[in-house]
Amino acid sequence: INVTPPLSKISIDDGRYLIALGLISPDPVAVLASWSGDVNRISPELYAEYVAKFPALATLAKTPSSAAAFDVEAVLAAEPQAAVVSLGSGPSDAQVSQLQAAGVPVVFIDFFSHPFENQARSLSLLGRLIGREEQAEAYNAFRAERLKVIADRVATIPEDQRPTVFLEPHAGTGPDCCNSPGKGNVGDYITFVGGRNIGAEVLDSTFGKLNLEFVIDRDPAVYIATGGPHLEKTGGLIIGPKYTVEQSREALSRVAARRGVSALSAVRNGRVYGLSHQLINSPIDIVATQALARWIHPELFADLDPRATLDEINSRFLAVPYQGDYWVDLKPA
Repeated sequence: INVTPPLSKISIDDGRYLIALGLISPDPVAVLASWSGDVNRISPELYAEYVAKFPALATLAKTPSSAAAFDVEAVLAAEPQAAVVSLGSGPSDAQVSQLQAAGVPVVFIDFFSHPFENQARSLSLLGRLIGREEQAEAYNAFRAERLKVIADRVATIPEDQRPTVFLEPHAGTGPDCCNSPGKGNVGDYITFVGGRNIGAEVLDSTFGKLNLEFVIDRDPAVYIATGGPHLEKTGGLIIGPKYTVEQSREALSRVAARRGVSALSAVRNGRVYGLSHQLINSPIDIVATQALARWIHPELFADLDPRATLDEINSRFLAVPYQGDYWVDLKPA
């Protein structure tokens, strides 16, 4: 089925695609027939700001997110001109055939599984779909320029000078360690900035769980926790616009003091950092990439300024700016 852009009504199966659309369109909600309603993926605070600026979002039809089972009927009921879905967790081949038979083309994009390979292409595709190709290329050029600065320097780092890194996603969801990226997804960021993700040594999937004994045995040089408002109930890493830097630092300190984690060299040497999970898996991940580069190679990347980068994205691109703080370290600035 041919799609003739620009389209004025698409469906999306991930809330973070709203942010991607907000980078290239002054009104990202106007092009939506339905969305996934997964407020947690963009944070309740950011959702509230989107609704304040674009009230139509609050009453927009909802279709299941990529974290749930795909629902062909719900998508068809929203009558989109195309269904934009997540590579790897979207509809099955049979469901794609059903949608296409009903006249709804299916467009796969990927900001998550292989961010460095697919993200720019995915944003370009969104731009083409909604007639904002020029804006997508402008943002991609902005991101590529900053990624190149990092890649060029990392290329000069000998293999034996790439520190081991333990990144714990959603740190503190319970008393036990250890969620970890494996191959792909968040692990790709660590490799890109010149670190060695210990999870990739034993996990073949993009995400899994490490044995605490393994983490202690590998004794990583750098410990990075990710979190957000969704961890408030479990006493995990809280970070983002709702919290002060002091609150996030206190939460990071608590997460790093857990059994086993507290014994790591990274913790003893003060190389403990916290990152909002909302900053990865979306096209503004260049901000997180710069923060990771500074943490993993502080001397090499001392001149990078993630805050300035976020400010520029806010002023030049985003329909709804990011407010607040999205990263923290254990040493007060």
